[in-house]
Amino acid sequence: MTMRFNIGKVTPHLYESLVALNTAIAEQGVDPRLIHLIKIRVSQINGCAFCVGMHVKEAIDDDVEQIHIDLLPVWREASAFNARDRAALSWAEALTLLAGTGVSDEDYALAHAELSEQELAALTVAIGTMNLWNRIGVGAQMPA
Repeated sequence: MTMRFNIGKVTPHLYESLVALNTAIAEQGVDPRLIHLIKIRVSQINGCAFCVGMHVKEAIDDDVEQIHIDLLPVWREASAFNARDRAALSWAEALTLLAGTGVSDEDYALAHAELSEQELAALTVAIGTMNLWNRIGVGAQMPA
């Protein structure tokens, strides 16, 4: 598969803006482990091999346990995830798959029960940003 375009080269200002947004998200004080988990899970859902590979490596480098990375595709059935993990992952899936279904009050209530309003807002931006990166990665056919 040949890469279609390089976003950093053809639109460097847009690329730099996205990188700056990622930096701002990281500065919000949300548990980095949760950020790693949602980035990988959103990328799995969207089929972005480049992003899955990159974020798995980052998660490992930041000492996220391998069992959590391995079980992400089946997190609902896996006992390895705690209530906060489940809330963040459920919120990530609801926002990533919102076409046709929206985000239910139940989805919000589950997330809000485990995450502060600030964490939920920051995770929402992180999820939206990861979805954008995935669309760039898949659209540009970035190599894994």
